Amino acid sequence: MKPLNPAAIAPPFARYSHGMEVPAGRRLVFCSGQLGIAADGSVPEDVRAQADLCFANIAAILAEAGMTLADTVRVNAYVTDRAYMKGYMESRDAHVGTPPPASTLMIVSGFTRPEFKVEIEVVAAAH
Repeated sequence: MKPLNPAAIAPPFARYSHGMEVPAGRRLVFCSGQLGIAADGSVPEDVRAQADLCFANIAAILAEAGMTLADTVRVNAYVTDRAYMKGYMESRDAHVGTPPPASTLMIVSGFTRPEFKVEIEVVAAAH
């Protein structure tokens, strides 16, 4: 996969690529948004812990297709407060590969339950 960061536009604000080119012949997996909830139903209070759980859930989904988080080409993430951006971005940077995927982060008013602070979805590509 090839990161696309043209010199004609401002560089990314953080560790992500403006775009990712996926070569022909790659399989794609589209993951639904994952919330920071463990298999036992518990939800940590901390946004970083929730984001880490989101990525762990995504890793399990990708494993079903024989992929890993390193195969991620796009991340869409949603947080419920600007203050949660840092914890989310620390988690993202710890879990995605190099080159970093294309990424969007939005602040939203909330999720299905008030304890959720972050939701993450990805697109991955591999042979």
